[in-house]
Amino acid sequence: MKKILTYLFSIVIIGVLSFLYGFSSVRNSSKRITKVAVEFVGEDTNFLTQQMVNKLLIQNNRKVKNQPKSVLDLQGLEHNVLSNPYIERATVFYTIDGVLKTIVKQRTPVARINANNSSYYIDKQGVKVPLSTNYSARVILITGDINENNLKEITGLVNVILADDFLKKEIIGIHKTQKNEFVLSVRSGRYKIELGSLRKMNVKFRKLKAFYNKAFVDKTIDQYKTINLKYHNQVVCAK
Repeated sequence: MKKILTYLFSIVIIGVLSFLYGFSSVRNSSKRITKVAVEFVGEDTNFLTQQMVNKLLIQNNRKVKNQPKSVLDLQGLEHNVLSNPYIERATVFYTIDGVLKTIVKQRTPVARINANNSSYYIDKQGVKVPLSTNYSARVILITGDINENNLKEITGLVNVILADDFLKKEIIGIHKTQKNEFVLSVRSGRYKIELGSLRKMNVKFRKLKAFYNKAFVDKTIDQYKTINLKYHNQVVCAK
């Protein structure tokens, strides 16, 4: 008899817990979204505003505020937010107090491409980012023979420059010739740096720094029209 009572008691407890869980789940899913909150992460948020993200939080042509949680498709809402070309990552979720929260990371432009009658930014991954009427980023300007096939190597060159404190401040422009060679514009003068191809790029930049250390000390840097890094173990300058 004692075993039977224990068994029945266990069944009752399980039943009560199941009822309470189901009741709370139904009640929670019927709650409505009371507020929409957008949080930006990262340093660069100049291209986006909260209003721009809010406009992407649309489901079935309706705003999500005041809709029941049960009808929301969080994955679909994330997809809508990520459709914005300025957004790199996005997470959409709702809190227990009825707030639909969106955490957004903006793409960070590292260079601006002006080529083939088009102009756009690229980020560190080489993803194209359109120009914005809200903000103009101060980044390296890239011109010349640019296409989809060489965008990856150009992005690699930009990332090498940005990873070096000196080059990041000094290099302001990159021009790619039809011979697949690169010419750099600098902040410190009107001369050009002929980098050539991207082979042994780090060696070439070390040569450039060594040359700068001497040329700035003896104040001869302004005498040059071009600084050529293409030759092995030497820097060739033209006045």
